[in-house]
Amino acid sequence: MSKVLQLRSERAQLNTELQALAKLEADGTSLNAEQLAKFGELEAQINTLSDKISRAESAERAAASSAVPVNEGAQGITSPPGSRVEGPYNQPTKPDVAMAQMVRLLVQAQGNQQQAAELAKANGFGADVHMALSTVTPGAGGTLVPENFSSGVIESLRPKSVVRRMGAVSLPLNNGNMTLPRINGNTSVSYIGTEQDIPLTEMTFADLKLSAKKAAAIVPISNDLLAFSGVNPRVDALVSSDLATSMGLSEDLHFIRGPGVDPLPKGLRYWAPAGHIVAQPAGVTLADVDTFLGGLMLRLEVANVDLAACGWIMHPRTIRWLQSLRDGNGNKAYPEIDAGLLKGYKWALTTQIPTNLGAGGNESEIYFVNFADCYIGEVEQLAIAISTEASYKDGEGNVVSAFQRDQTLIRVVSKHDFGPRHVESIAIGTGVTWGAGM
Repeated sequence: MSKVLQLRSERAQLNTELQALAKLEADGTSLNAEQLAKFGELEAQINTLSDKISRAESAERAAASSAVPVNEGAQGITSPPGSRVEGPYNQPTKPDVAMAQMVRLLVQAQGNQQQAAELAKANGFGADVHMALSTVTPGAGGTLVPENFSSGVIESLRPKSVVRRMGAVSLPLNNGNMTLPRINGNTSVSYIGTEQDIPLTEMTFADLKLSAKKAAAIVPISNDLLAFSGVNPRVDALVSSDLATSMGLSEDLHFIRGPGVDPLPKGLRYWAPAGHIVAQPAGVTLADVDTFLGGLMLRLEVANVDLAACGWIMHPRTIRWLQSLRDGNGNKAYPEIDAGLLKGYKWALTTQIPTNLGAGGNESEIYFVNFADCYIGEVEQLAIAISTEASYKDGEGNVVSAFQRDQTLIRVVSKHDFGPRHVESIAIGTGVTWGAGM
């Protein structure tokens, strides 16, 4: 068994134990101190193994790329020319890495696809990368990335986008549109006596309509990094990570708070029904906080929402304040936060939830959502465009010249839409000022 498979097997066993503890709490059983400690220990071990697996995979890719082909068959007999495939074409490239390699090659070829294809062949890149560059057709949004590469990039967004990571379901948008029927009103079931007619009931339905909306993320990358020629797993991983991070942040910004005004998708904030939007109470006692959080959960419970895939998303300021909250005896009010849970449900952080809302400019929001009921419809093809002269705005709104910084700007264009199948699956706490003075 390879080292990677061995590590994956160990991680799977630890994950089974962790899921068993999580199920106990999901079923209503409070975890004791020993179980909470075990949960945290398992989580740390899983993270450590994930890091080891990543390094082991990188080592295997490096070993494969540096392997020297031999001319002997299994029996020591020299194989005739052309009877087998040699060189860099033995192993397919991981889709997200393949896109990063396409970007580097296109930059080196100054956007010339055929020249980039020749560079791929000459510098030991995979046959799939060479073929993609040889056959793709430029589009209005830039060079089209093959669908098999794009799907890998989209999958790599899962750890980068908090909405995806929390369990939102990804679906392909055929022809750019999709309609999902949903049950809007349940049938009623009643008991009847002997020889009584069964009463007629009907379900009522509504539709969730998803239509492709164009999103673009601009990723500045150092020319020193892009200048590396040939296959380099570390460089490709960095480029791939930068692309995924920028796309993930762009998605979260709109999937959480997009107003839904064309051409923007509608985010959770504007899908939530009015009765599921709850203002933070004026008091900040532990009882006030607990009632507020419980009230958000109650909105979903009384709507008969399946709570199994529910979770919280909030700004880091909010969770750190809750993490430091103490009861009258000096004990942590929510010790389970250290184990990744809040009131029995997983939580995740994102800076895409603002902290400058409200009249005072210091308010934020907290979301409790059934993410399994949220859908991302996406066209599984990306387009990339490259510029060394364009400018962009940094995180503070300053205009930066890529030419002056010796950077290359990669623009990634994707098409997708977002929406919940049942709007009752969303509850939002507004006016949250917890931690504003931290």
